[in-house]
Amino acid sequence: MIVTRFAPSPTGYLHLGHAYAALFAHEWALAKSGRFLLRLEDIDRARSRPHFAAAVLDDLRWLDLAWAEPVLVQSERLDAYSEALSRLDGEGLLYPCFCTRGEIAEEVARAVEAPHGPEGPHYPGTCRALSSAERKARVASGFSYALRLDVRQAAMRAGALAFEEEGEGPHGEHGSIGVDATLFGDVVLARKDTPASYHLAAVVDDAFQGVTLVTRGNDLFPATHIQRVLQALLGYSAPAYAHHKLILDGDGRKFSKRDHSATLKSLRAMGETPAHIRARLGLTSR
Repeated sequence: MIVTRFAPSPTGYLHLGHAYAALFAHEWALAKSGRFLLRLEDIDRARSRPHFAAAVLDDLRWLDLAWAEPVLVQSERLDAYSEALSRLDGEGLLYPCFCTRGEIAEEVARAVEAPHGPEGPHYPGTCRALSSAERKARVASGFSYALRLDVRQAAMRAGALAFEEEGEGPHGEHGSIGVDATLFGDVVLARKDTPASYHLAAVVDDAFQGVTLVTRGNDLFPATHIQRVLQALLGYSAPAYAHHKLILDGDGRKFSKRDHSATLKSLRAMGETPAHIRARLGLTSR
């Protein structure tokens, strides 16, 4: 049975891009008599707000979408992310990084050929070389740090991997896609103010919810590589993926939560109907 999910962050009101993503996931589940789940990715404590979470539910109901209860709320699952981090740390795959963003930028600037990934230059691995004693001393002294995945070790541990793309990536990718474990470099999996990164939390929650098909915009296609690695390291089954086109504004830019004119809240206030929204998005009205 197909199990899909829509997983917005309640840091603003839903816009047309969110509407397309939710409808896309819902239609996949509906077509296969599957289950459509809802998850609120609210671990960004600085920006997540209860009234945005309530608005998400209201907008989705207005679009005539129904989901299997309960709604998963990430801020209620911090122990699960901590357990996953402990497992990875126990395998020697994590290390604390004490570098500031400024220090990282300076180190990258000094490098002759800094490798790059989807999020910019890779972290140069400065703290990877610290001894265990030095790491412990800095932690004990109260230094702030992030937990990074040692992707070289992770790649060796995970071995050759692939994922199944049932939609279409940004360059037409489809079918079995080989994984590049080092695509993002030594990614951060947790910080003091963020108990789990998007990559880690999404992987842990997809496994917990039994998601069999991850649907999302093709701007997140690269993220599948590191998430597939984490799935292998944590012993999770791999879902299939169906990436989809992005909904763009009149200037060809992806909608953001700053585009107030494109929020469902504002469109509803102007008299738009769910049928109008579906038509705008090129979807068949029900």
